[in-house]
Amino acid sequence: MCFGVRDAIHLALNQTAPVTILGDLVHNETVLNQLRSQGVKIERQVADVATPNVMISAHGASERAMEQIRGRGLNVLEATCPLVHYAHRVVARLVEDGFHPVIIGKRDHVEVRGVTEDLNDYDVVLTEEDVANLKERPRFGIAAQTTQPIDRVRHLVALIEQKFPRSEVRFSDTVCQPTKQRQTAAIELAQQSDVVIVIGGAHSNNTRELVQTCSRHCAQVYHVQTAEDLRPDWFAEAKAVGITAGTSTPECTIEAVEAWLRDFLEFQDRLARHVNGAHATDRRQEHNTETTELKPR
Repeated sequence: MCFGVRDAIHLALNQTAPVTILGDLVHNETVLNQLRSQGVKIERQVADVATPNVMISAHGASERAMEQIRGRGLNVLEATCPLVHYAHRVVARLVEDGFHPVIIGKRDHVEVRGVTEDLNDYDVVLTEEDVANLKERPRFGIAAQTTQPIDRVRHLVALIEQKFPRSEVRFSDTVCQPTKQRQTAAIELAQQSDVVIVIGGAHSNNTRELVQTCSRHCAQVYHVQTAEDLRPDWFAEAKAVGITAGTSTPECTIEAVEAWLRDFLEFQDRLARHVNGAHATDRRQEHNTETTELKPR
């Protein structure tokens, strides 16, 4: 679990006054259920908030959105990841310097909305087709959603530079270091594995990106939220199983998956020993029978 997520959870669980998180603090249902069990409220709309304190998720929010919350007389607590804050500052600086902002990321993702809601004019791109639809500008300032694969980001930046050779293009790398390290490690893991298990929330963008990355290097990749999602038939022919996880996945969830796999391996070994032992017994019996039949009368 990355430090930004860990800090956000700690902040939510250590409030003395009632607090409501606006949206998902992190995209992991196990974590959200833990928060609910400790009395933390979670609402999608500000109008539904019934506590004096509102917490902004680790994905951040626009200044415009936070001002609207304060305008309702609510106290805003920020759990925004520091690296998301950095991305906000980078984009603001690009605009101040006269660059048209282009954000590489998912248009409907909460982090991207938080970055773009304070902008008057911007573009969001995620595919080559999105780049093809961009209009020419004198200056492009490019930043990225913090959990985007850096290879994709660099590829799209290069496409923008090729498409607009007369434009000045400034790229500021806002992909966070934990995401880069995890993607690199996932590639190495997938290349060595027959099956890869990616653990994380169903709506976690960085977890889904890990699934896509691993799938380019391993034929069998499965996205699970907990150990309960694992299926024995996935591992019938596997000699090496790799495990990786999204940045908001709790350590206990990862340990539970690993424990399930180790228990399954132990069961398979016991079964194999039993079957081999039975075969050895059968062979001995066959040998004894043949020897008896060949004895002279």
